[in-house]
Amino acid sequence: MTALALETPATSCTRDPKELLNAVQQHIRHLSINVLDSGMTIWDREIALLLRDHTMLRDMAERILGDAVMYTIASIEHPSVHLGVGKLVDIGVHQLILDTPVWFAICDLYNGGEYKHHAPFIQRRNDGTCLRTAEFMRSIGFDADEELWAIDGAECSPCDSKAPDSH
Repeated sequence: MTALALETPATSCTRDPKELLNAVQQHIRHLSINVLDSGMTIWDREIALLLRDHTMLRDMAERILGDAVMYTIASIEHPSVHLGVGKLVDIGVHQLILDTPVWFAICDLYNGGEYKHHAPFIQRRNDGTCLRTAEFMRSIGFDADEELWAIDGAECSPCDSKAPDSH
């Protein structure tokens, strides 16, 4: 009989989104040349990709990515809590998911190696989940950007938090 060893997810001691994202660098196992050949930190890479694909200043890209990282970690640490993001922060969440080597490393480090799915509904929700998510993130020690979360108010991303291991 073969013993099965399950990885325990990393416990995040910090609430700094830049530190949380940069910590995944040593866990990148796929396409590492593409991801690591620039010599940039993972944080700077994701910012560069946001700036490449969206019209925004670096300050806004950093705010969006920071809250996307906080949201991602909150959804991993508290899978039973119904969380959701507005359109603006969702840009950062999608950036993390689209850079699949980085997303896999996030899942390896913070979700015990289990893939965190992204399974959106078509219609956005208007139930206040977005505002409650920002409040929840603050309650667990994150410094959620009040302005970013208030922009979308009650209109949240249509992700299905009831699907197994989906944000």
